[in-house]
Amino acid sequence: MENIIKDIDIISAEEAQACDYKTTEDENTGKAKKLYIESYGCQMNFSDSEIVASIMKDNGFDTTSDFQQADVIFLNTCSIREKAELTVRKRLSQFNNIKKNKPELTIGVLGCMAERLKEKLLEEEKLVDVVVGPDAYRDLPNLVSEAEDGNKGVNTFLSREETYADISPVRLNSNGVSAFISIMRGCDNMCSFCVVPFTRGRERSRDPHSVVREAQELFDKGFKEVTLLGQNVDSYKWSPEENNKARLNKKDDVSTIINFAHLLEMVAQVSPKLRVRFSTSHPKDITDEVLHTMKKYDNICNYIHLPVQSGNSRVLEMMNRTYDRAWYLERVSKIREILGEECGISSDMITGFCSETEEEHQDTLTLMDIVKYDFSYMFYYSERPGTLAAKKYVDDIPLEVKKRRLNDIIQKQSQLSEERNKLDVGKIQEILIEGASKRSEEQLRGRNSANKMVIVNKGNLKKGDYALVKITDCTPATLFGEVIS
Repeated sequence: MENIIKDIDIISAEEAQACDYKTTEDENTGKAKKLYIESYGCQMNFSDSEIVASIMKDNGFDTTSDFQQADVIFLNTCSIREKAELTVRKRLSQFNNIKKNKPELTIGVLGCMAERLKEKLLEEEKLVDVVVGPDAYRDLPNLVSEAEDGNKGVNTFLSREETYADISPVRLNSNGVSAFISIMRGCDNMCSFCVVPFTRGRERSRDPHSVVREAQELFDKGFKEVTLLGQNVDSYKWSPEENNKARLNKKDDVSTIINFAHLLEMVAQVSPKLRVRFSTSHPKDITDEVLHTMKKYDNICNYIHLPVQSGNSRVLEMMNRTYDRAWYLERVSKIREILGEECGISSDMITGFCSETEEEHQDTLTLMDIVKYDFSYMFYYSERPGTLAAKKYVDDIPLEVKKRRLNDIIQKQSQLSEERNKLDVGKIQEILIEGASKRSEEQLRGRNSANKMVIVNKGNLKKGDYALVKITDCTPATLFGEVIS
């Protein structure tokens, strides 16, 4: 996530709204055709692109980093904010000349934007040939084949069962050290601002044994860290009796249910040398059992992403977050009690939500002071068509007020990040080396257990090594250290 976490002391409101993206790398295994994928938005989208690449590889495609060389271009899209969709539309317009000069080129829009707009995308973006939602990636080879024959195709069917558990992802943009493992898909939380339940469907959990098998395979290939992914990992539930064809309910025999704490332990037991992270946790669902499991295993990283969205209970109720300020602070207190003050906590913040007052904005700032987040992902409210908020509420906060409040939050987080990082100075921490520093080939970057980036001199270290480091200095975004072993 290094390319998401910016120097928050200088980030602008516009940058905070930007949509992160990744592209494919070159793979030359002798396949006849080339596939180029740009992935926008969240880690789940990046993970999905790895599934897409695997499906297409089995159907005659290698990946390429140069869209000019591609036979097929996919944009794997995000709809969480208007900015993300505008970015994709702008990118499609840039492909227009390529399509004119290479009419046989197939261009597809995948993911959440495809699911939200469906056939409308074919009408609005004339050069688009294929539109496919997150649960229909297995149909891509057929749709691409039809597009090559001049027929445009759409498949946005939302499944209650699809988890892609049997597909071994092609690790795109992998540093060879860390990898994502999707443990569940969809979301049952109907947050009023969010399109995800409509674009990714209902929650369904993956067979835990397939998750453990994937973690073992990654470790055997030399990976040192996995991140378990889900829109809400704490609601993971799997039952062998039900075979997960339907969500479990209160009448199910709890002795047969594998919950997230159980799964986390199963993955941690793959090897003590395999670091385990997870994202994202919902404050209403994270349990003491999960926290105690984290404490039990040294290789489960001491870090939790716990989005709050707002520090005001009235706004949280309008957002349909199903918890209030007091509940959230109790969960944070329990994290500190069980895992200690050094546990890293990050958050998502939305400012300028419908009818938010200046006093309610201040409640978010005061909550930040109490929690002392290590870092946050911060945005101003962007109304999304079809959401509950768009139907029920008026987006009545002026843009200039949203931006000013967002800058307040950004500056507050910069201050808190620096405070938290200063507490690490003088401490000895284990970091996992991920690669070269962006600023110097003579330095390496790695992460500590709390998900903070640490820069050290290269010495004899290489990517994938663990190193004990004494933290010597910091900025709000980065720690600096000296290797001691």
